[in-house]
Amino acid sequence: MTKGDLKYKEFWNEKYQNTNFAYGKEPNLFFKKELQKIKTGKILLPADGEGRNSVYASKLGWDVTATDLSIEGKSKALKLASEFNVNLKYVVGDIQDLELPKESFDAIGLIYAHFSAWKISIIHQKLTTLLKPNGYIIFEAFSKNHLNYQKNNPKIGGPKDVDMLFSIEQIQQDFTGFEIQVLEEKEVFLNEGDSHNGKGSVIRFIGKKF
Repeated sequence: MTKGDLKYKEFWNEKYQNTNFAYGKEPNLFFKKELQKIKTGKILLPADGEGRNSVYASKLGWDVTATDLSIEGKSKALKLASEFNVNLKYVVGDIQDLELPKESFDAIGLIYAHFSAWKISIIHQKLTTLLKPNGYIIFEAFSKNHLNYQKNNPKIGGPKDVDMLFSIEQIQQDFTGFEIQVLEEKEVFLNEGDSHNGKGSVIRFIGKKF
């Protein structure tokens, strides 16, 4: 793990130490809507923090594996799972380094999974190998144009490094072996806990692996 990754890990541990859930307890609305369309199976949620999306998937009957750098995130996620009486498998570590079986997941949820710039494409390529043929990626994260929204409203959140943000072209390059069902840049209004509030610009992607 690089110094930058250690700093990032410390940032998230500090953020999640709070008793409040930074992004609330409810799932991301795009993830919620799209997951309902897919037959339940095994799902992987990298960088799922305090577990709002993982817990929702488990409530629908999915077999859930969540990951995050933050041990504090895991603690909050398991607390949330207990509150809703569901089970999660939650692994603390860098998704790039975790040993997970290839072609073992029916879906992968990447919801505001912003990684260090140099490893984004590496992680996306690894995740592709973990997905079964005909498996789905559900993706929503801030676009490169989001910085303009941040300047007007810091409460919207998101990385301040443009290289950690996404473009349509990058998603097309990283997920070449997919049937694209949705790929768009969209202005959205977020109301997710204390940390995503207001208008922002996101990339949304639904892909089905060939």
